[in-house]
Formats: sequence, structure tokens, C-alpha cells
Amino acid sequence: MPTSRIALIGATLAALVWVVACKGNDRDEHQTSAPKAAAHAQMPPQGQEEKPDADEGEEGPTVPARVAPEKPTPQQMAGKEFVYNFDSDMAERLPAKFHSAKTGGGAQEKWAVAADPTATSRPNVVTQASTDRTDYRFPLLISDEGSFQDLDLSVKFKAVSGSVDRAGGLVFRLKDANNYYIVRANALENNYRLYRVVNGWRSQFAGANLKVTSGEWHELRVEAMGDKITCYYDGSKKIESTDGTFKEAGKVGLWTKADSVTSFDDLRVTAK
Repeated sequence: MPTSRIALIGATLAALVWVVACKGNDRDEHQTSAPKAAAHAQMPPQGQEEKPDADEGEEGPTVPARVAPEKPTPQQMAGKEFVYNFDSDMAERLPAKFHSAKTGGGAQEKWAVAADPTATSRPNVVTQASTDRTDYRFPLLISDEGSFQDLDLSVKFKAVSGSVDRAGGLVFRLKDANNYYIVRANALENNYRLYRVVNGWRSQFAGANLKVTSGEWHELRVEAMGDKITCYYDGSKKIESTDGTFKEAGKVGLWTKADSVTSFDDLRVTAK
């Protein structure tokens, strides 16, 4: 066979081998890059993270609403106890020895004594009845009888209604309507949360998830001893945490949020 013909056949075979190799490499690269592309598509863009639920993080206005200063009350000595069942108070009025206030914006709070045949101590309860839907709005009912540092504080509450929120809580070591601790239960979210409110800015630092039923009475209770805070729900310990934001004595009271219509009975506080 002539030399030129042998050279042509060799060149043709070499070209075929090169084409087959290139196709194989292309297929491998496609198979390798496909999973990488899928994985990249599932990753969030750099610098973008999922934002936590505002109710479980920090929230508040840029400029806190101005609130009235609290009138001083004497700090109670260990063993001193106050009990409020609202049964001797007049209906449709604020209970005696309490005043109302509000953290945040929205309409005026509407606290009043009312008869309730389901009350844990009949006939009366105290209810926050405003249905203003402003989300960052926290009506307060504050006791004027004393200040407490270490304490055992409890109340029975019933979440009646609310579409933005359906919650009730206890405030303690309150300095004013913008500075206090709050532990609350929420029947829409089915959780129990402990917050500090500083200059009108609310920050959660402990909590638990649990069933909170609407239209039924439940007990909230908190013990504060130094910087240790222990919270109970229907007699069971659910939260235990430490925080040193509010170390001094402060007032106690009741709390709701947004359009929550919530009733309270048998508020009890004991100095420790």
C-alpha cells in the first residue's frame, strides 16, 4: 500500500478518536455541572438571610411614644401580698387602685370591670375590650399599691377574641409604660414568651411553644428572684431564664396586644 494512503488512513482514525473523546468530556462536564447548578439554585443569594418572626425577635418604633411617668409607690417587704378579684369594683369602670396605660401606638385602651358567669371568682373580671388592630400596641393595667423586686405573681386569664393577636400577660418590675418585663401567652400562635421592653422596644429572650385555647381560663405565673425568672403555665414550669435589665423594684400589672379582647381574674402578687 502506498505510503501516502497509509498516512491518510492514520490521520482519519486519529480525528475520529479525538471527536469521540470530546463528546465524552462534554457529557461528563454536563453531568457534573447539573447538580452544581441545582445546588446553587437552592442556595439563597449571599447577604440575604431569612428574617426571624418579628414577634420572636426585636421590634419597636424608631422613636418610642412618650409615656407619663409613674407615681412612686413603696417597695413591699418580703411576705406582703395583694390579691385582686375585682368583685367589689363597679362594672364598666377601671378597678380601684389601678390605672391604664399603653406601649406603642393605636387607639386608647379600654379596660373595665365586667360580670362574667365563667369567672374563676364570680361575679366579676376585668377585661380589655378595645379591638384596635394596630399591631405594635400593648394596653396595660397597672397596680398602684406597691412596687416589688423579688416576687411571685399570678393571674387567671381568658383569651376571648382577636384576629391580629389573641393574648394576655403579666408585667413586672415596671418602671413606666416603656420599660418592664412581660410574660405572655398567645392563643393564635400557641406559644408562651418572655420579653424585656426597654424604651418602648420589645425583645424576646426566652419562650416555649404550647397549646393556648381560646375561651377557657388558664393560669399565668412568674417568679422573679434576682436575675432569675421562672414562668409557669397552668401550674407547669415552661420557661426559666436569667436577665439583668431590670434589677430594681417596679410595679406589676396586666397586658394585652393589638385587638386582643382578654379577661383577667384573681391577680395575686407576693413579695419575696
